[in-house]
Amino acid sequence: MQHEIGNRTYLIAPVEPLDVDGVRTVQVGTALFLLGFIGLLPFYGRLEDAGRTWLLWMCLTGVGLGLLGMEYCKRRRRFRAERAGDA
Repeated sequence: MQHEIGNRTYLIAPVEPLDVDGVRTVQVGTALFLLGFIGLLPFYGRLEDAGRTWLLWMCLTGVGLGLLGMEYCKRRRRFRAERAGDA
């Protein structure tokens, strides 16, 4: 597909999105925050001495919010599947 806007021409590939519900994206992000938390845990003493324990708690907060986001995305996916089944 080709679009011309002004003096520019844009080519658009006919590719479907891979992950439209976001579950995989949230799972990967949550896993990375969990790895960050586990990776920083042995260095708690150093982080405390440097006044940077917020890094550890930020990772833990990312895990918690990721779990909430994963539940939200899974519910959304179920709702969309039910809605598509009714149509």
